[in-house]
Amino acid sequence: MEQDQGGKLSAGASALIWFGAAVSVAEILTGMLFAPLGWRMGLLAVAVGHVIGGVLFYLAGLIGAQTGRSAMETVQLSFGRRGSLLFAAANVVQLVGWTAIMIFTGAQAVAALTAGWSGAQAGWCIIIGMLILLWLRIGMRNFSKINVVSMSTLFLLTLWLSFQVASGEPAAAVQQSEAMSFGLAVELAAVMPLSWLPLVSDYTRRAAKARPATLAATLAYFCTSSWMYAIGLAAALFAGQSEIAPMLQYAGLGAAGIVVVVLSTVSTTFLDAYSAGVSAHAISGRLGEMAVAAGVTLLGVLLALLFDVGRFEAFLYFIGSVFAPMIAVQIADYFVLKRAPAAGAVDWVSLALWLAGFVFYRKMLEWQPPLGTTLPVIAATFALTVLVRKLLAAAKSGGAAAAGPHGN
Repeated sequence: MEQDQGGKLSAGASALIWFGAAVSVAEILTGMLFAPLGWRMGLLAVAVGHVIGGVLFYLAGLIGAQTGRSAMETVQLSFGRRGSLLFAAANVVQLVGWTAIMIFTGAQAVAALTAGWSGAQAGWCIIIGMLILLWLRIGMRNFSKINVVSMSTLFLLTLWLSFQVASGEPAAAVQQSEAMSFGLAVELAAVMPLSWLPLVSDYTRRAAKARPATLAATLAYFCTSSWMYAIGLAAALFAGQSEIAPMLQYAGLGAAGIVVVVLSTVSTTFLDAYSAGVSAHAISGRLGEMAVAAGVTLLGVLLALLFDVGRFEAFLYFIGSVFAPMIAVQIADYFVLKRAPAAGAVDWVSLALWLAGFVFYRKMLEWQPPLGTTLPVIAATFALTVLVRKLLAAAKSGGAAAAGPHGN
């Protein structure tokens, strides 16, 4: 499960990275929101949403693995060099947001487990930030060995947590004041893997073998993220918990609970900070990847110290509205139309197609379709892209044919 001598990632190393990305407090907290649906319907919503997001995750990662390009470099294929800057900037913003959210929720959970320490949350924000900087200092080339140790520990502790949380009685369930539709739950499950689309290729581009490494990454994230959602759902329904710290205490994870929260927060947020650096470098070659990643980590710590960023459902929907239509255009271009890289600095047709998908996504959120918003938006944007590109190609070839007899 090591990297090879050329710095390439094996399928096992890719799986470890994405297992660590999926084990997070944020995913458990999101799973708790599914409690109004009950156990069976809640799990079904988790599964459907993750299948939708997982397919997109695989396709996005495969583009990077096959081309050897970072995530924002793959966006250039469809939108042009300058056209991709919109998404690179949006990605940096969302990754700063995720860094702050992860540090805040992680520190909040650990602080609740160490309530006797005055100023615990602020202290843990700083500690978690320092550990993320350490992870960045280790770097991708030396990441596998420490990741094997940390992920093995995390896996064992998560197994214990799952067993303890699921051993309660349904009668102990927390009463939820707000109902949630099945479609909205599916969307909340889909947008978590969707949030990784603008950075998955930052890691799959290093794959030793494109398809196996991308598939391993996808399955690792799909299974583990679904597992985290299920833990959160079980905690709400069977353990009667709606917050992460009481859930860990309920499971008997005192000091071990701190290890779970800190390790999961650091292993996930490291990927956010690192990819913010990669996206910033795509905006300007003068911006060093690691320097920006360190800056994003420090900014995330500062935001976590100054603001309450613990509620993030609206943030997830914003991510979906930006990146779902983006990947639909990319999938159509790369896998179906097999277009050459966009000519010129900006591909205005691709940007117009994305904008149509963005507006459609925002409208679909109001309608709450039964299978969530992402699936119909992806399908519609994909179909529109194929149709428009074929019509443009037909018009161009027809115009060339008409002009032929009047040439030289």
